[in-house]
Amino acid sequence: MLIIKVQDNEKIDRALKRYRNKTRKTKLINNLRENKHYTKKSIKRRKQVEKAKYKQYLSDKENI
Repeated sequence: MLIIKVQDNEKIDRALKRYRNKTRKTKLINNLRENKHYTKKSIKRRKQVEKAKYKQYLSDKENI
């Protein structure tokens, strides 16, 4: 659970911005969305391999 302490003279908008940044850094929302439904290990591996192939393709394309 993320806790953001609002200081006495701080605006709410600034505190909300700090909260959003903190959630992005901890990847809290992504983890919640990812764990919403169970995914099999084989599907996770398949997605990981596809992502690696895509990254390799981009780096090869850049080096040419």
